[in-house]
Amino acid sequence: MSCKVIYFEKVFTATHEIINTFKSLDMEVKYWIDLDDVKKEQALHEANYLITASYPITRELLEKAPNVKLIQKTGSGVDNIDLNAASELGIHVASTPGANSNSVVELTIGMIISLYRKLHFLDRVTKSGEWKMWEYRPSMFEVNGKTHGIIGIGNIGKKVAALSKAFGTNVVYYDVNRLSMEEEKKLGLTYVTFNDLLSQSDIISLHIPLIPATRNLIGEKELKLMKSSAILVNVARGNIIDEKSLAEALKCNRLLGAAIDTWSSEPINSDNPLLKLDNILATPHIAGGTRDVLETVLRLSFENIRKVEDGNMPDNLVKLTSASV
Repeated sequence: MSCKVIYFEKVFTATHEIINTFKSLDMEVKYWIDLDDVKKEQALHEANYLITASYPITRELLEKAPNVKLIQKTGSGVDNIDLNAASELGIHVASTPGANSNSVVELTIGMIISLYRKLHFLDRVTKSGEWKMWEYRPSMFEVNGKTHGIIGIGNIGKKVAALSKAFGTNVVYYDVNRLSMEEEKKLGLTYVTFNDLLSQSDIISLHIPLIPATRNLIGEKELKLMKSSAILVNVARGNIIDEKSLAEALKCNRLLGAAIDTWSSEPINSDNPLLKLDNILATPHIAGGTRDVLETVLRLSFENIRKVEDGNMPDNLVKLTSASV
């Protein structure tokens, strides 16, 4: 008897090819996006495994899936999964931490350079026929010599720090769990308070999970602490920043610019005021979205499914007690 898997994200030809490469012959994969309402109900009733990246795995959905053994997240953040419901229903949740870290780090640095050199804006105006060779030079900057403030010094934060330092920045960081003095020295990092990071940094990037303590961490008060020449990069989670306050700060030039990859509402609402600003670089939650990452997370996902099918525990189990944090 085959085990039944539901894949919840959008699929393309390449997605099918990758999944077919890694799934075993005894695994039947159904694609949520291809199912009508009746087939979705049937698929949930029969499913043994659920694979999600950002699709919400809610209590209502899980209560319709009595045979599910494992919810597999193709990423690290599990805020789209109802962990309380999974725990109560006895369903394991596993993730793929670190699998997308290089992709997220590279996009972070790319966004910083793009903001400083206005690449997103100048690309658009050049293609429209305008030749802005001189106009924006006084408001463009090098990364070298700037202070980069990193909020969250986990795996991704550390990698961002290393790559940023290679461009010649001075890196400061804030995290609720401070590194040891030995590790700070080894990595060349300086710990500062949250408010000091906001006021000292030329570049601020967010690399923290979305939990109650980080929701709206960056709001009107925090934005006012930042330099008017500062740039802000969010590749973490949308609701960490109060988007209304950010839009007002950018509109009034209280900040030089911001790059946002994760949004409070996804897909983003077309009336979001941030989309109307030239000093915003907007991307559709693609930080971890490369072919390399997709191959890695799907390989790890199907390896985990095989482990459970063979009677073993999956790798990278999420501690379900974190649901109450």
